[in-house]
Amino acid sequence: MRFDIRYLTSFAYPEAVRSSHNVLRACPISDARQELLSYRVSTTPASRVFNYVDYWGTRVDVFGIAVPHTRLEVLVEATVQTRETGPLTACPRLASLRDSDFAAEHQEYLEPSPHTAWGDALRRESEIRATNAGDDVVGAVLALHRAAATSITYAPGSTYVGMDVNEVFARKTGVCQDYAHLMVAMCRSVGIPARYVSGYLAAARGGRTKTSADNAEVTTHAWIEAAIPGAGWWGLDPTNQQEIGAAHVKIAHGRDYDDVAPLRGVYHGPTAHRLDVSVKIAPHDGPAQQHQNGRHVPAVRKPAERIAAMQRQQQSQ
Repeated sequence: MRFDIRYLTSFAYPEAVRSSHNVLRACPISDARQELLSYRVSTTPASRVFNYVDYWGTRVDVFGIAVPHTRLEVLVEATVQTRETGPLTACPRLASLRDSDFAAEHQEYLEPSPHTAWGDALRRESEIRATNAGDDVVGAVLALHRAAATSITYAPGSTYVGMDVNEVFARKTGVCQDYAHLMVAMCRSVGIPARYVSGYLAAARGGRTKTSADNAEVTTHAWIEAAIPGAGWWGLDPTNQQEIGAAHVKIAHGRDYDDVAPLRGVYHGPTAHRLDVSVKIAPHDGPAQQHQNGRHVPAVRKPAERIAAMQRQQQSQ
């Protein structure tokens, strides 16, 4: 699928801001599943935008505003071509996770991070789920995906980005970042490398968005990727209980949200400000647009036929 993405972030201040310095992570990556065709960043007031690639492989755009201003707008325009991934055919045993070379290569995604530091209760639950799934990595990951997806009720405003993942697990409510942090923590707690992913998500065409998700004040979606020995990284979306597909546009990955936060900055001026975010995603093969006014619109929760089939396949082996 081919998408045109327009991502606008606006800050309004009650008094003039003297200057600001900002770091933006909003550029879709190019990899085996998607190709970035065009990308542009512009700001109002105008600024010169520099970029570099960070440690995690993410393009980072950096810009500063040196003139007094009461409003700052950051506009990202991108065109991306995505494709469906083929079926996962690998079926490595759990013992493969203990291979020294594999563990060393993925060490950063095996350790707890600020948003994924699991406690005993979360680890025990993860161990039970993974053990009951059998002796293969894919089955364990699917069991943890199902556990993360069903352990939380989607409730906009019930959490904040810095909330401890164990508290999220205890409260059993959250938004897409919480689903992703929870599943990453569950995977790592049983020795499965996992990383947090940020991106854009186009809702399924013709589908209805769940009312409870309409008020989520998030501008990008979040999901996870688990490392499967012999197969590479496997993307799963616990919020929507599905594999990553052509409607998912990846921006970045890291240990948790802190490594991929979309926009951060500092400024000299009043503490109070208003933030408005708008995302438009337009598919090239149709006129319909998905419009998010500071909201995350998740894909429709369809029965996960493909995952269910994989589960049946794993159980039969």
